[in-house]
Amino acid sequence: MLGTPTVTTYVESASGVEAGGRTGLTALVTSLAFFACLFITPLALMIPNAATAPVLMIIGLLMMPAVKNINFDDFTQSLPAFITIVVTVFTFNLANGMALGVISYVILHVFSGKYREVPVGLYVLCLPLAYYFYLMKP
Repeated sequence: MLGTPTVTTYVESASGVEAGGRTGLTALVTSLAFFACLFITPLALMIPNAATAPVLMIIGLLMMPAVKNINFDDFTQSLPAFITIVVTVFTFNLANGMALGVISYVILHVFSGKYREVPVGLYVLCLPLAYYFYLMKP
């Protein structure tokens, strides 16, 4: 309702759970932080991109250790991870990267005969994601 992408909310929620927050209090604190951002955003938008770019590069660098957990020997694991990273970087959109990563993960597992390894929820999720990209066509 206030312009916060669903993916952003999901990522923040997952980060809270990973940090140990499993009660509704963490969601409440996160929602209050998002509400506070409504008032801080105009100030943040006054900062030029040249000043924020180095910080975003450091954040990207801090995210890179997760790459070492990717099984590069299994093409059905490594290619979707690669697609997720590359699409996110080149489209400047985490949602697009995650969506294409999920779609490619399911497609690769189906065509390689590993379709039983894919959770049913990912098959269901692929339908609206594919429709989303279909609507983006020029």
